[in-house]
Amino acid sequence: MDEEFDVLNELGEFTGRIATREDCHKKGLWHRAVYAFAINEKGDVLLQKRSSNKKLWPNMWDITAGGHVGAGEFGRQALIREVKEELNIEIDDNDIKYLVGSTSIDKIGDITNKHYNECYIITKSIDISDIKVQKEEVSEVRYFQRNEILRRIENNYEGLTNKTGPWNFLKRILEKM
Repeated sequence: MDEEFDVLNELGEFTGRIATREDCHKKGLWHRAVYAFAINEKGDVLLQKRSSNKKLWPNMWDITAGGHVGAGEFGRQALIREVKEELNIEIDDNDIKYLVGSTSIDKIGDITNKHYNECYIITKSIDISDIKVQKEEVSEVRYFQRNEILRRIENNYEGLTNKTGPWNFLKRILEKM
């Protein structure tokens, strides 16, 4: 069964409509997404490499975890669910800190992603050996040192997805550390 999302208007307000993932992406309907970065005590950032079978950005390094917010779901609930699905790590509301909201539009081929995004930091310490990736979504995870990520961002997002919003938020966080 296809995932269903709440459809928003251009102001981010709920329209009362629900649409499938396919319809949202085909018709360019606004919907919600969440993403998070896990940063350890040394300032290293946990990233996931998208699997080769992903439609968008296959084999590229991406945020720690994230995804779409299901119909009737809160962003925090969606993030907790996504971390469990993608990394098999249990987190709860106390392990995440909301940072910022943003919008993004990505058009790649016949997919138009119009998102109202919620950005979080995962405050729970994550041991990489505890991670069991969801193979359909993630091929690999690893911690990247602060300077390496900043260099990749500055070098036209080298090896990273071209989701400029999340990387620019992360850059700002890392530069303040």
